[in-house]
Amino acid sequence: MSYPNNQYSTQNMQSDRPLLIAVVFLVIIGLMAIFSASAPKCVEMGVSPLRFLIQQVLGVIVGFIGLKFLSNFHYKKLIMYTVPFAIFVIIMLILVKVAGVTVNGAQRWINIGPMSLQPSEFAKPAVVLLLAAAFCKDTVLMDNNKIVMAFLPILIMVGLIFMQPNLSMVILLMATAVAIYLCAGGSFQLILMGGAMMIPLLLLKGLKGYQSSRITTWLHPEADPLGAGYNIIQSLVAFASGGLYGVGYGSSKQKLAWLPESHTDFIYAVIGEEHGFIGCLLIICLFWTILQRGFVIANKCQDMYGKLLALGLTFSICFQGFLNMWVASSFVPATGVPMPFISYGGSSVMVSLWMIGILLNISKDNVKRVRFGNVRNFQ
Repeated sequence: MSYPNNQYSTQNMQSDRPLLIAVVFLVIIGLMAIFSASAPKCVEMGVSPLRFLIQQVLGVIVGFIGLKFLSNFHYKKLIMYTVPFAIFVIIMLILVKVAGVTVNGAQRWINIGPMSLQPSEFAKPAVVLLLAAAFCKDTVLMDNNKIVMAFLPILIMVGLIFMQPNLSMVILLMATAVAIYLCAGGSFQLILMGGAMMIPLLLLKGLKGYQSSRITTWLHPEADPLGAGYNIIQSLVAFASGGLYGVGYGSSKQKLAWLPESHTDFIYAVIGEEHGFIGCLLIICLFWTILQRGFVIANKCQDMYGKLLALGLTFSICFQGFLNMWVASSFVPATGVPMPFISYGGSSVMVSLWMIGILLNISKDNVKRVRFGNVRNFQ
């Protein structure tokens, strides 16, 4: 009996099916929610009600093409592209600062022909790739100079993103970096020391006026119900209106005039109003499935690089998803972070699907090792 000799061949292996099914369900729910939430806004703008849906579908198509490619592209080959990709992301972030498009006071997008890209989204896989490649060898964790060099490009990305300003993405990237560092066996004391130095500096000098006001608004939204507290109050009204089963698909009232950014930051509130607690619970279960499958893939992976890659990608996607839910439900202050696979945004859904593609490839390699190992044992 023969078996492939190429250690990087995963072409005919089956990927993690529950993970893929959960992602497909989230994408479908997202497309339905985007159409429902954005159609009234499109009518008000005098454009086709399908405008945002069509743009999202294009992002989904590109995302699934990338997912298919990356699920067959062995993850170990990504190491050689890590630094070039990080440089590409930094250049894109610089271009945003130089010639970016400003929306609602934030300069986060660049127009490339008819397309609009948000380069900060590409920083998510870049951070994971950089740290997984750096920390897959234990010797790096014992050398402070190597740790600094590993974090240097990430700090450049974080600095450029913070200048946009995009504090929510900064929080996501730093949380992902800390998670990978700790999973690689890093010092928890070093993280606490770094946090102790960064937090006071951030609170005293780094936060913009509207960013610091979000904390006070979160604690007392009723103090300014028509101003700073408006969004979160209307989001909570949407959840309350939905009850257990919701008011029905397309029947949300909050999206008509009361809930701003209903197709992006607060799309979870629209889902809560139209599909109730049951719909919200379904979203939570799907993200929990991604979290569980991602950790299983990481646990089964035989090499440290694959483990850290799987852990980092899973943490980044799920932390962002749960953070969006917490914001919409007023568990944490507003951050402006979209929900992966569901919120409107071509860059977001595209990059999220690419990250899932890498996870699927790691899961394929696990299957290959088990199958070929059994064949060898049988012989």
